[in-house]
Amino acid sequence: SNVIKRQQKRLINNSYKSALKTELKCKAEVEAGNKEAAVAAYNVAASKLDASVSKGIHHKNYASRQKSKLAKLVNSIA
Repeated sequence: SNVIKRQQKRLINNSYKSALKTELKCKAEVEAGNKEAAVAAYNVAASKLDASVSKGIHHKNYASRQKSKLAKLVNSIA
């Protein structure tokens, strides 16, 4: 019973991590030079990262590092 619960939790966490990785891809908007779309994508990604930390899926430093990386990318648009 406990093993099955852990397996279910692992699958849920993996699906959440996978969805988050999809949200973290702001590169398309940045390469297109669309600042508004890039900022919107960043805001969604930051929100999802914060949610993953509060759910205990990721460490706070991981989220902070990812947000910093994305912010640099978005701010590179002139």
